[in-house]
Amino acid sequence: MKKLKVSDITLVVAQEERKSISFREKLQIAASLAKMGVDGIELPAACENKETAVVYRTLAESVPVAVCMPVGDSEASLNFAYSCIKGAKKPVLQVVLPVSTVQMEYAYHLKAVKMLEKIAALTAAAKALCSSVEFIAKDATRAEAGFAAAACKTAVENGATSVCLCDDNGAAFPAEFAALVKEVKSAVTVPVFMQPSNKLSMAAACAVEGIKAGADGVKTALSGGLRSEVFADIVRERGDALGVSCGIDVTAAMQTVATIGGANKEADASIEPSKKEIKFDEATGLSEIMAQIALLGYELSEEDSGKVYEECKRLAEQKGILGAAEIEAVIASTAMQVPSTYHVISYVVNSGNVITATATVTLERDGEKLMGVSTGDGPIDAAFHAIEQIVGHHYELDDFQIQAITKGREALGSSLIRLRADGKVYPGSGVSTDIIGACVRAYINALNKIVYGE
Repeated sequence: MKKLKVSDITLVVAQEERKSISFREKLQIAASLAKMGVDGIELPAACENKETAVVYRTLAESVPVAVCMPVGDSEASLNFAYSCIKGAKKPVLQVVLPVSTVQMEYAYHLKAVKMLEKIAALTAAAKALCSSVEFIAKDATRAEAGFAAAACKTAVENGATSVCLCDDNGAAFPAEFAALVKEVKSAVTVPVFMQPSNKLSMAAACAVEGIKAGADGVKTALSGGLRSEVFADIVRERGDALGVSCGIDVTAAMQTVATIGGANKEADASIEPSKKEIKFDEATGLSEIMAQIALLGYELSEEDSGKVYEECKRLAEQKGILGAAEIEAVIASTAMQVPSTYHVISYVVNSGNVITATATVTLERDGEKLMGVSTGDGPIDAAFHAIEQIVGHHYELDDFQIQAITKGREALGSSLIRLRADGKVYPGSGVSTDIIGACVRAYINALNKIVYGE
């Protein structure tokens, strides 16, 4: 029985639909997909900046399956894409180019002959960096007769290890899609993937006919296009008749869809009624907040309970009332931590578009107050340099995230930092209505773990 490869395009579809997904949600989706049994996870093309590189590198290194990323159409974008995924268990660079006349001329202003030359050059350049290269023929179902096959053959001759046929227009009938798959299969010797569209609610039918025509793999998604759980169910029920199997677990697929779908709903809609009622203000007593924390599912030690209470009290003085999401963020950043060696006493930051950012940070260690003053590329960078001046050591910043926990002008900001020391990564988190304060607290949180480990 032939085992079909399944590559997931959920993150790509989300970006195309302009859905905002946080770094934490991306990691959650990737981990769920790997557990579900997909063979590969595809990332969307990204802006070439340090923050994006950190996010994608972390994601690529965190999953035990292939991670794929488009190379763009320049040497710089190619190198950037490879830098993002080279740490994956199996990195795959994707050369994504159109093969229909309308898209070739509209998007690239190229005729067929010149497009073949571009396919050859870009594929060869990707192959020089990565052993696995996939050529994705966009809008393949609208290509001139024979051109999609010629484009795929050109890509394979220049190093492509797989090809994919896309129905971007979404108007192909199952029989037409199957004929295209059969034509390309006869022209190349590498695995042929297919990415049918569900615009006419025929993605599953196109996939079935494509399998009959010899396709070796499919592109599925949790939403949009060929649905993961639908395809897995088809293979489970009729895989024997088609002579194929796949690694997706149907139950896991349905659970993943439910989990991710719930996570993407409006926050209030996903919070249980009991959690909606949880709140903290300046009048809330210790026993009362501990009872509310128990409703959230946390069991804290007496020491951690005191820490959480003091931090909630400090934030309540600034904000007024804290809800369940804010209390949980405080627990994450305050409780279940190592003993604090360094404590934040104060920080003063000056920044603007016409001055160099400067920061003065005062910490306490063993009863002694230590002060650091430094400049930086921005207020947060300056604050981190000031802390390093106090500590007398520079730690590599492995990851850095900032996001709002709640909505509104008085929203709490959350910062997550990962410092690398002696080959190990130490995470730290901080919460504050002042985002710079959240970053300083996150850095100190990670620093204390390093000191405790030493």
